[in-house]
Amino acid sequence: MSLGSLAVVEEWLDAVNRGDARRAEQLSADEVEIVGPRGSMRGRQVLAAWMDRAGFSAESLRWFCGGDGSVVVEQAARWIDPATGADRGQAQVASCFCVDGGDIIRYARYENLELALMAAGLDDGDEVMPEQRGP
Repeated sequence: MSLGSLAVVEEWLDAVNRGDARRAEQLSADEVEIVGPRGSMRGRQVLAAWMDRAGFSAESLRWFCGGDGSVVVEQAARWIDPATGADRGQAQVASCFCVDGGDIIRYARYENLELALMAAGLDDGDEVMPEQRGP
């Protein structure tokens, strides 16, 4: 388990929740791949546009980590229309990250935890309990 990968992902998710595209970009590789239900994009320069358009924020519920930099986070997600502030929906989703050298090189959102764990090659035995993550 690479707890360093968890810290990078936690900071990236915090930046996304705060709408801090600059910080999310700093934590991402130059050619980071962003994958969602509408397809994929590459390059850290797309993060700000994605964050503005998606209106995505999430509360992290469960964390999973592999020794190869794979991190999966089950989340209670919410989407807000950036122009109007109207609620666009809520769902329980899972985000799958690949971290290499302290940079996020891939972020993919899945409709459920099982799909994300399968994509990352992780399982219930890779869950990181809150006390293992530190303060």
